[in-house]
Parts: sequence; structure tokens; C-alpha cells
Amino acid sequence: MYTKEMLDVHPYFRERLKNEKISEFIDSLTGVLVRSVIIDFVQYLIEQKIPFSLAMLDLDNFKFINDTYGHKIGDGVLSSVGADLIRYHGDFGLVGRFGGDEFLLVNLRDLEYAQKKHFFQIMYADFNVMRKNVQLETCNPFITGTLGCATFPTDADTYDGLFQLADKTLYRGKTKGRNCYIIYLESKHKNLEIQKLVKHGLFMTMHNLVDQFDAYDNLKEKLAGMFKVLEEDLRVTNLFYVSEDRMIRDVKGEIEPTDVSDIDELMKEENLTPENDTRDLYVTNTIENMRSISPKLYQFLKSGDYETILCTRVFYQKHCFGYLMCAEQHNLRIWQEDESAILFSSGRILAGFLFGEKQKKSRGN
Repeated sequence: MYTKEMLDVHPYFRERLKNEKISEFIDSLTGVLVRSVIIDFVQYLIEQKIPFSLAMLDLDNFKFINDTYGHKIGDGVLSSVGADLIRYHGDFGLVGRFGGDEFLLVNLRDLEYAQKKHFFQIMYADFNVMRKNVQLETCNPFITGTLGCATFPTDADTYDGLFQLADKTLYRGKTKGRNCYIIYLESKHKNLEIQKLVKHGLFMTMHNLVDQFDAYDNLKEKLAGMFKVLEEDLRVTNLFYVSEDRMIRDVKGEIEPTDVSDIDELMKEENLTPENDTRDLYVTNTIENMRSISPKLYQFLKSGDYETILCTRVFYQKHCFGYLMCAEQHNLRIWQEDESAILFSSGRILAGFLFGEKQKKSRGN
């Protein structure tokens, strides 16, 4: 929690604290600055033409933590993250609570791209702030966040302009799968529009998915068409199909078919976790969870440096024709509910086709 001594190093607060109580500045749960104060501080820096970097941080899947563990644990997470952010920013930055699970980060030291990148790299690694388990009384949930950053006056010289760029890069991070930081670069992000980043809702993605699937006749082309939509709309980097003989193939055709016959173990009830409350989906943010459950599949994923998977059964009329799997390399991606719904539906669409093909062969015999 911020103290008077910590805030006094900044002229803005040193002046205000002569007449105001520090308790009015501090969010009682997280210990960081309240929204009105951190925003006023940002406006002060702009008025005084003091360069700084502004970042917007949104915790990933915080609703899942509240729904799974309860609001008391959620409060514990926010409190722990707030303390970590205060510690990490030291006396060259300040942190405020922007909303429920959103934070504003003001950095007065790191203004150049390389400096900002180094700052966020450390923040997201070595178990400093993000990508770590928060040790609480009854559990230790894994915490990640998505962040967008822009700098005054290099990127924008007005309050509204700066916030717009930070918000834009934050949304860009969310479309890339969350659990990442995006630093604004004019050459890369100038023409990004939030409306375009979020325009593809669930309906449009499913509509495109069905269109691509129906446009082709054979299984290989249908899978390629589905992958095209998943790649464009969900930023999925590869799609795997585990056939009925439990051989895994990547849709890109870059990997030799491999036996993963123990994949069925993932869907057994005793192996489900709070993330996986259905036998039709398996989700994990670290493949280490499956080392002892499905060692063949684990070795396949490990050999390709895959870390995060979303897997669904290709299931129709009590028959499992195999699995569809999205897997990400070097990326602790946080799979979202709509992404799970899209892959689940893709599995059912594929299963219907395979069932039809099986019926044709049966009638032919």
C-alpha cells in the first residue's frame, strides 16, 4: 500500500498531501491510487509536459477466478497484484486502479521502446508480477494479464490521444490471445481500429467457419478451410486433428503423423479440473498438467515446444471420431469461453461429416 513517504517523492503529491489525507488517495483493497487520483496525476504530467509511459493492464479471466474460488479469493488476488505492481514500479512510477480488475501504470523512467520492452519482459518473467501463482490461504491461482502501452509525448501529446493508443494496444493484445504486452509502434499500430479488432463476434466467426467447411469436399480441404477462419479470427497458429486411429496430424502438414493413443485419458472425469468441467473439452495453460495423464501426447507437444492447448472431442451419436486441438508454442495463452465454444462447435461439425462418410461406406458395402 502506498504511504505518504512513497508519494512525497513526486511534487504533485507532495503539494496535495499538505492539505489532504492520504486515505482519500488510496484504494482500500489494492493499496494503489484510486481512479480519480491516478487520472488527475496523468493530466498533471501532460500539463507540465513531463514525459512518461502509460500502460493499461487488464487481468485475464478474473471472472473465472471469482466464479470458481469466490469473491474473497478474487479480492486476495487484486490485493496481491496491487502490492506487486507498487513494488515493481518503485519510486519512478505509480499505479492506480482503473476499474474492477484493470490497473493504470505510469512509468516516468522508461520512455524508449527498448527500455519499455525490457521493463515489461521482466515484469512478465521471473515470477515478478504476471505469469505466476498467487499464494493465498486456500489456493494459489495462476495470474496473467494483458497490457497496452503508449508514451507521452512521443506517441501522443494529449490526454485523449494517449489513452486511445493505450486502449488500442490493449485490445490488440486481447486479440492475440491475452497474457502479453503490446507497446505502441506507429509503424505497426497506427491504422488499428478497436471496432475492427472486435467486430468479428461469435456469430460471424461461426458463419465463416461453416462457409469454409461447406466449400470443400474432402476432409483435408475442409480442415484447411476451418483453420483459415481460426487463424484469422482467433489468431490460432496451428490446428491439429487426431483421427479415429489416434494419430495426430497438423493441418499445415509440417509434422509427421504421430501416435497419441493415450489422448482419451484427458477426457476422463477423474482428470478434469475447474477449467475443464465437461468431457468434451480439455483446456490447460501448461502441458505439464498432462505429463502423467497422457505421456505420449505430452511428449509430442513437448518436442514441438507447445505450452498451451485447447482440445475438443470430434463426437457424434455416442461415437468419438477423434479430436481437434489448438496448441500454441512459447505462449501461455488464456483460452476464452467464446474460443472454446467455437472449437467445440467445429468438432461437432466435423463429426457430423465423418459420420455421414461412415454411413456412405456402410451402405456401399
